[in-house]
Amino acid sequence: MEKIKIAITKGRLLENSISLFERAGYDCSELREPGRRLILDIPGSPFSGVLAKAPDVITYVEHGVCALGIVGKDTILEHSNDFYEVLDLGFGKCSFALAAPKGSDFYAGSRTKRIASKYPRIAHDYFLSKGMDVSVIKIEGSVELAPLLGLSDAIVDIVETGSTLRANGLEVVETVCSLSARLIVNTAAMKLYRQEILAFIDKCRGAMQ
Repeated sequence: MEKIKIAITKGRLLENSISLFERAGYDCSELREPGRRLILDIPGSPFSGVLAKAPDVITYVEHGVCALGIVGKDTILEHSNDFYEVLDLGFGKCSFALAAPKGSDFYAGSRTKRIASKYPRIAHDYFLSKGMDVSVIKIEGSVELAPLLGLSDAIVDIVETGSTLRANGLEVVETVCSLSARLIVNTAAMKLYRQEILAFIDKCRGAMQ
């Protein structure tokens, strides 16, 4: 039987994902020493791990080439979600925040505000929920530059410690939402591998306690 693939976000979520698997009783020796390989066996289990960038985790799960995925809530909110979000894994915690130059009154005045963000969908939906008409500008790099250069009035971005904001003269106006890593499952795979996936979810849930 071909192994059931779990797409795991590379970077800051990978170590926490591996630690969770180990606490759940899985052998992660190959995941810990991947070399240049991107598909790694999880010995003694029906699973293998696939190392991918966050947006690709969602793509692989949605298209069914990976049955499960571990990805941040930020990526889920910014992209489509044709899958099941089954478990908040409790690590990778941070938040989306609205931030503006220190001392500025973001909500003052009636003109349309300009918002810079790497996450235009999230920024747009947030202000739509507040009944505000804003102009959202997508930035790929350091979004903190946009208000410093006069391109935007504020930014919507991920905030962990807030040190980067402070270093660039910005401050949090309000928190948009809290974020953490989530376990997602392909809808068809949940039917096809229901027993194995439910057992995996139970083990992960137990390892979190």
